[in-house]
Amino acid sequence: MIRSLATYVPPRVLTNDDFARMVDTTNEWILQRTGIRERHIVDAGVATSDLGKEAAVRAIERAGLTPDDIDLIIVGTVTPDMMFPCTACLVQNKIGAHHAWGFDLNAACSAFTYAVTTASQMIGSGAHDHALVVGADVMSSIIDYKDRSTCVLFGDGAGAVVVSAAGEDDVGRILDFEHEIDGAGGPALYMPAGGSLRPPSHQTIDLRLHYVKQDGQTVFKFAVRKTEEISRRVLERNGLKPSDLDLFVSHQANRRIIQSATGKLGIDESKVIINIERFGNTTAATIPLALNDAVCGGRLKKGDLVLLASVGAGFTVGAVLLRWGF
Repeated sequence: MIRSLATYVPPRVLTNDDFARMVDTTNEWILQRTGIRERHIVDAGVATSDLGKEAAVRAIERAGLTPDDIDLIIVGTVTPDMMFPCTACLVQNKIGAHHAWGFDLNAACSAFTYAVTTASQMIGSGAHDHALVVGADVMSSIIDYKDRSTCVLFGDGAGAVVVSAAGEDDVGRILDFEHEIDGAGGPALYMPAGGSLRPPSHQTIDLRLHYVKQDGQTVFKFAVRKTEEISRRVLERNGLKPSDLDLFVSHQANRRIIQSATGKLGIDESKVIINIERFGNTTAATIPLALNDAVCGGRLKKGDLVLLASVGAGFTVGAVLLRWGF
């Protein structure tokens, strides 16, 4: 079960009007095309592990635990502090989780759903009592602020949950999951350089290959189709209809993607959380940020049936069905 939830975003805000002074765009164009009005951006020298630490410490406290109670740390991120060591090691050290092991999970925008599933299976096996899942990204570190088609989309942020074994009296449960990948979609959303294929060089820097590149139309169509497909598959397997859900929480990449997918599913808009307007696409952090807004807004309560869904670069696809436990 998800035992606690916490989020963190850096204080600095970048608005659409700020972008209008940087590239050829307008607030109206960005808002109409994406649903985004503003996003949070880190200051220089602030890394993914710093954001993850803030969310992690709060999640552990809210779970009524100490860092030493954590057995496993999974950090979902596409923007690690560095190639190695993994960001989970850095977070573990920063929070003082002396008894935990861990690793990073790179599934781009599906990293949170993948990490929750992985943690729940480790807990369910009996190997551990408490796992910390962190979804955190500093997308501003890999965004080309001269490319108006991508720079307006992303923000920085982190979310963390503690996943623990459910007791007999606990309402919360992780009920089911479904995941898939489609590597043929890799070239539609990727960062071309920086790995073993194209190590950093003067040429890769000059060609601006260390930034996110995206084929927007391909990503849009795939995301709408797969969000509907994987959500419907999980619901049908559990004998449920979309109307049975109390809340649907999609990865927040684009307002129109979410509205198109939920429209095809037939989910009432009152049961759909969309908060991309304030945060943009924070990649691994979008779902916990949306869950937090739902809790704070009274839209998510103990015992509610919730479906999480995500589509990310790779392509990666994920869905997690759960009962909210607090």
